[in-house]
Amino acid sequence: MAYSGKFRPKNPKKYKGDPRLVIYRSLWELKFMKWCDDHDHILEWGSEEIVVPYRSPLDGRVHRYFVDFYAKVRNKSGTAKKYLIEVKPKKQTVEPKLPKRKTKRYLTEVTTYITNQAKWEAAREWCADHGLEFIILTEDHLNV
Repeated sequence: MAYSGKFRPKNPKKYKGDPRLVIYRSLWELKFMKWCDDHDHILEWGSEEIVVPYRSPLDGRVHRYFVDFYAKVRNKSGTAKKYLIEVKPKKQTVEPKLPKRKTKRYLTEVTTYITNQAKWEAAREWCADHGLEFIILTEDHLNV
């Protein structure tokens, strides 16, 4: 079951973008938003504020990838580092295993995996060009 809704930051000055228009598309995203909003070492953050162009391996056309989160984090050394962050189920980060027969579900999983890989490679390149780091958070990182 998919969960979505609006999130109202307690610290709207930390939010980069319009804090009245913050939408979460999963409970994991909501959990991450609350974490960003509550922790002092998160200097600024945004949700779906950065768009990265990527070429789809499925149709060969350029599409727009709205990365889940941007965050500027104060590290233990006191320096700031910027990240683009994608929140995904771990299942979508690993290549689907080939079943005995190719079902519609398997084809959907493969399509999702291939598309995600193209998006993430484009995000890594974009981050390298702009001085950010791209990371993917799964349920393992979010303790769910």
